Amino acid sequence: MQISPLKLNKLLEYQKFAIDLAHQAEEIMRDHFSLGISFDWKEDNTPITIADRKINQMVLDKIREKYPTHSIIAEEGSFMVKESSDVWVCDPIDGTTPFSHGYPLFTFAIAFVKDGEVLMGVIYDPSNNRLASAIKGKGAFLNDKKISVSSETKISKKSIIDVNADFELLSFRENLVKNTDCYATVFYSAAFASLLVATGNFLAEVFEYNNPWDGAASKIIVEEAGGKVTDLQGKEQRYDRKINGYVASNKFVHQELLDLISATKLQS
Repeated sequence: MQISPLKLNKLLEYQKFAIDLAHQAEEIMRDHFSLGISFDWKEDNTPITIADRKINQMVLDKIREKYPTHSIIAEEGSFMVKESSDVWVCDPIDGTTPFSHGYPLFTFAIAFVKDGEVLMGVIYDPSNNRLASAIKGKGAFLNDKKISVSSETKISKKSIIDVNADFELLSFRENLVKNTDCYATVFYSAAFASLLVATGNFLAEVFEYNNPWDGAASKIIVEEAGGKVTDLQGKEQRYDRKINGYVASNKFVHQELLDLISATKLQS
């Protein structure tokens, strides 16, 4: 998809707006992050904190004020505008489990999606002051420095791959290590792991769940860094609705991962 100068200017505006939201989210995170933080459990057995709710509401309020014709899909509450093709997809705290248990492995993630396609994304890791951003066709950047994925051509014992999986892929991590001897981690923050894929520190990430806010920003940042992101079957997908998980890789090992996912599902 070619971005016209007019559309590029608008995406640059959206990017600046998203970065401002990220820094406002940072302030809320810092105000609430500590050991012994109180939190509740949602129906899906994941934690939720006051910070999650405050950041989510801040995002809803700011976007509705600035772009009232845009829809918003966010983990802790959405706002849908009928027949709108412009959608913001946000995870107020991606990594609430680490956040709520006192260890600094979490991010703020937001993306702008048009007709299901991600055109701009921001991932911010406030603990390490790492802000990754990307616009369609313009590359990916970390704190204004261009980034790129790993150049490894195969999975090896030197590779680090994040696996955020359960259910059908419960044994995938075990099969991955058995077949490749790689390091298989689990971060409980999909965006944090995909940021490391985009910078070349991790080779890939496999994410099984169906939440679009866990994959939208990752999609464009990893791909603009030279990688590849598809669903668990290797297909493209929309990010303004439920997704079929995703695989984010440096592209060279993408098919190898898809084949192992397929084999794992056949065994289950």
